[in-house]
Amino acid sequence: MEINEILAACMFGSFILLLFTGYPVAWVLGGIAIIFSALAMLMDHWFDAFIGIDWNFVSVVIPRMWDVMTNWVLVALPMFVFMGLMLDRSGVAEDLMVNLSRLFGRVRGGLAVTVTFVGLLLAASTGIIGASVVLLAVLGVPLMMKQGYSKELACGTVCSTGTLGILIPPSIMLVMMGDRIGVSVGDLFLGALFPGLLLAGLYVTYIMTLSFLNPQSAPLSKDAEPVSVKVIFSVLKAVLPTAGLIIAVLGSIFFGIATPTEASGVGALGATLLAFANGRLTVSVLRDVGRETTKTTAFIFALILGATAFSLILRGLGGDELIEGFLTGLPFGPTGIVICILAITFVLGFFLDWIELTLIILPLVAPVVSALGFDLIWFTVLFAVCLQTSFLTPPVGFALFYLKGVAPAGINLGHIYRGVLPFILIQLVGLTIVFYWQGIVTWLPATAYAP
Repeated sequence: MEINEILAACMFGSFILLLFTGYPVAWVLGGIAIIFSALAMLMDHWFDAFIGIDWNFVSVVIPRMWDVMTNWVLVALPMFVFMGLMLDRSGVAEDLMVNLSRLFGRVRGGLAVTVTFVGLLLAASTGIIGASVVLLAVLGVPLMMKQGYSKELACGTVCSTGTLGILIPPSIMLVMMGDRIGVSVGDLFLGALFPGLLLAGLYVTYIMTLSFLNPQSAPLSKDAEPVSVKVIFSVLKAVLPTAGLIIAVLGSIFFGIATPTEASGVGALGATLLAFANGRLTVSVLRDVGRETTKTTAFIFALILGATAFSLILRGLGGDELIEGFLTGLPFGPTGIVICILAITFVLGFFLDWIELTLIILPLVAPVVSALGFDLIWFTVLFAVCLQTSFLTPPVGFALFYLKGVAPAGINLGHIYRGVLPFILIQLVGLTIVFYWQGIVTWLPATAYAP
């Protein structure tokens, strides 16, 4: 093993270890890049070991960071964040929950199905996991507990459904993925649509099956009102504004009317108008949403800049060749290598956030997968589906702690852990389906651009 490869392995290992110190990830990434660039240059100078990293090489990080900050694709990030936060304040989720619970009141498991449907609409309009999980928990868990649902089913439904926003477009994760590996964000949005709907469908199937096999886990409401024209009209009145916004944003992208960046502006404006129409748009709300958007955007861009410096030095040390050599040397064949990558990603998701995996791991493995002859859009969406599990797997499953922070009295982490376990298995089933039926991802992008 050459000295470059030793330094690259130490650099990657240091990143993993320092994550557990609790320091901000952006500082960890940037700090490690500085330390190992200095170490490489000192070894090159003192021990006459040519490593290939000098001041000229390190200075390349400046134009790379400039390219990041002038990338128009990334302008979509703050706009989609603003859209999600404003919708969170607009009151549309409350209207949806109340009216859909009336529609599904006479269906066993109907409240959990309602939470799933509301979460699906939130996923297609917010993409912010923390906001979705907290909102669904505040609105849905008390209703399910009041009707006698099992705590595990209530917690599992809220956590799993709340994470759909990281996959279903417009997803900020897909925007970042497209930027990091140089693929079309619009193609990723198209490719991720059916897998996201597939997961939601699998959740509903599980909820209905469990409710049928174990009626005590999801009892029927004793005072559920019958479905009438009035109820249906109320549901349509609650659903149509949000659905209209989703169609305006995603439809403009899918039909080539607007780029994702332009559509994000439409979404931000539409969410603001919905808040205004519901009487929720005030100066304080606008100020709070603007502040939270700025904080979230700054956090994401700090990570991107840190990852840019880290990736440059890691590649300068030959880290990408090291990873490629390790993966291609596995005695599994191309399909086995992809399965190995997904298995490693699943395990890393127990300890790392999706942002670190997106910024560091995906750019390292994507060229290897592409060289093996696989469709990069398919693999990226597959990687995204795999990353969904990272929100539910302890000890760093953020959705678990979002729910615990707002859960009613009587719900503890044991209920939450037991509740999410079936949904983690469902996500793995969805991952397997997408893996073996690539057309679920590739058909829509191919059809959209067909002559």
